[in-house]
Amino acid sequence: MSSDMKPIRTSDLADNRPREIALRPGADRLKAIAAELGLSDLRKLNFAGRLSPAGKRDWQLEAHLGATVVQPCVVSLIPVTTRIEEDVTRRYTRDMPDPGDADEVEMPEDDTLEPLGAEIDIEAAMIEALALALPPYPRADGAALDDATFTEPGKAAMSDDDVKPFAGLAALRDKLDGGDKG
Repeated sequence: MSSDMKPIRTSDLADNRPREIALRPGADRLKAIAAELGLSDLRKLNFAGRLSPAGKRDWQLEAHLGATVVQPCVVSLIPVTTRIEEDVTRRYTRDMPDPGDADEVEMPEDDTLEPLGAEIDIEAAMIEALALALPPYPRADGAALDDATFTEPGKAAMSDDDVKPFAGLAALRDKLDGGDKG
């Protein structure tokens, strides 16, 4: 167990024994991870679990991620603090599906699969899991986006209704219908 874990060489893993994982980065590393992910602050980060053999050649990581993150509100830029608790599973396999030579590659249905190479980078798995668990649009309590109009001086501002193409057609239809009746 370590708070600063280097990648684990797969050749160093015993084929039949699980390995306990516990990462709790220090203050300097928390600042670096926060900067890497574009966070205002990363107050706590804990990643604990087990790396276990999965079959004869593969490995499975099952861990729990706990973090306290601070992000700017998307509306007001007020700091928003979020507690993240997330279970994480990664399966490191030598037999990854072959994408072939196709220009387009389909995503595998199993999003826990990772290619097993010479090393397993537990810290990278922790940072990736944190990035995926972050709220995409953090919003402070009570923050609301009001209607805003922007235009050049001396011109009429466009409204949301002005950019809806069928709204103009509906107005024209109503005008024509009203003209036929009169």
